[in-house]
Amino acid sequence: MTDDPSENPVVLLVEDDGLLLMEASDTLAEAGFTVIEAPHADKALTLLEGRDDVGVLMTDVDMPQGSMDGFALARLVSRRWPEIPVLVVSGMGFPGPHDMPEGARFISKPYQPSALVRTLRAVVSAA
Repeated sequence: MTDDPSENPVVLLVEDDGLLLMEASDTLAEAGFTVIEAPHADKALTLLEGRDDVGVLMTDVDMPQGSMDGFALARLVSRRWPEIPVLVVSGMGFPGPHDMPEGARFISKPYQPSALVRTLRAVVSAA
């Protein structure tokens, strides 16, 4: 664990399932990340508009609440905040050819906590 904010930036975690949100948040916090939680894309956008310290977006795809799914959120964040790298997670299959913004990474659920941390660090370091 390190105190270098470039290695462990603030993660905006967007997940509608409360248990999965808590598990992912705890895993990332234990790995040294600061985590901000949002239950859907609209809340995530509100948080992004009000903060300048978000270093990476991690979003689920299938979120019944809110005005968009995780793919749409990922594309919007990549356009509006191109400096924020994106990790998309889903248990509903794999992304199609135009679902993900350029440079975004994808992992399927269920994932091992260590794989989540490793992938998120790779996303951050590649940005």
